[in-house]
Amino acid sequence: MGRDNKQGKSKNKDTLPQTPKSQKIKPNDVQEEFASEFAELGANMSKKKQKK
Repeated sequence: MGRDNKQGKSKNKDTLPQTPKSQKIKPNDVQEEFASEFAELGANMSKKKQKK
């Protein structure tokens, strides 16, 4: 697998999925997004514990 490996560039590189602009999160809002996700996760965990 030296310099004589003639495998060229991958042709699949151009077809990788991209995140739509409407779903991107601004860098300033990332901490807030994580906090809300963890709060929601904590609420779901407490509901599961109460059911048992």
